[in-house]
Amino acid sequence: MVRGLTSITFVYVPREDRIMAAINPGHANVWSCWLTRRLALAVLERATEYIASRSDLAQRAPAQFRGDAIAFERDAAIATTAPAMSITPTAILQTSATAAELADRLTISQHGDGFRLELHGQSEEGAAGMVKRDELQRILQMLQAEVAKAGWLVPPAKPQADPTAAATAPKPARH
Repeated sequence: MVRGLTSITFVYVPREDRIMAAINPGHANVWSCWLTRRLALAVLERATEYIASRSDLAQRAPAQFRGDAIAFERDAAIATTAPAMSITPTAILQTSATAAELADRLTISQHGDGFRLELHGQSEEGAAGMVKRDELQRILQMLQAEVAKAGWLVPPAKPQADPTAAATAPKPARH
């Protein structure tokens, strides 16, 4: 069963090392799923590029200013959607975490002036809904914030010196 998506909350749960997406928390059509690191990072990377490629403002801007136009559009979207933000009570989030299933896929596709956002779990349960460009920007910003809390954006550690190279180095001779 696919539920209508009317609200979404992301929460990083260290014990699971996953991000929970609570869809319609506190309502009758509630559903929740776990986003793995791999899925969350892929969504952020691809969705950011996808939205930028669909931006009229960025397309009209000269090439050297496209990045600034995209950043301006994102900041305006965050400011526009700020009044709609609310805090989901912890008890509701805990109930959502108990019922969450592993997310199988998250898709975003453009439909007219908006975007269709779909989340599906492994059991084919899920949620889908139409969101405006600024709402999608806000959703991605919320996911980005939880990814940052998880520490998933830390660049990989620099490779250490190969221990076999040190073992093959000539040993000093003692007399």
